[in-house]
Amino acid sequence: MAIRQIRIMGDEKLEKVCRPVTEMTPRTQELIQDMLDTMYDANGVGLAAPQVGILKRIVVIDIGEGPVVLVNPEILETSGEQTGQEGCLSLPGQAGIVTRPNYVKVRAFDENMQEYELEGEELMARAICHECDHLDGIMYVRHVEGQLFDVGDEAEEDLEEE
Repeated sequence: MAIRQIRIMGDEKLEKVCRPVTEMTPRTQELIQDMLDTMYDANGVGLAAPQVGILKRIVVIDIGEGPVVLVNPEILETSGEQTGQEGCLSLPGQAGIVTRPNYVKVRAFDENMQEYELEGEELMARAICHECDHLDGIMYVRHVEGQLFDVGDEAEEDLEEE
């Protein structure tokens, strides 16, 4: 379909709460496909609609197991804890250490507006939490422990050793 421009931190759209999707239209289906294309083009594992300037509650994720579409996602349950490096397509070249749940259960609709539940652990749990935060105008930098660092920087190695 089309590669959309990814909004960069500081863009006001990234700070707004998104509206629920009430029906699946051809335009919304096109948005979902464009989001997937954009995420893959940028080598990301997740992308939320506000990152491409659309204030709708839509998230796409692919941690290497195939694409997942979450429309109007609602986190139902979390447990455990994981601390690790996190980055964002809206803050290219930067990363930080973030603690997230190690397990997440989410209820959402798919691209056909069929309701389903998804459980994720480790990277999937991190991606679900990160992308759902975007839908509420929250960037991951709010959760960073310590300082942001350049990806590939020596600071990254130092933080992993602590």
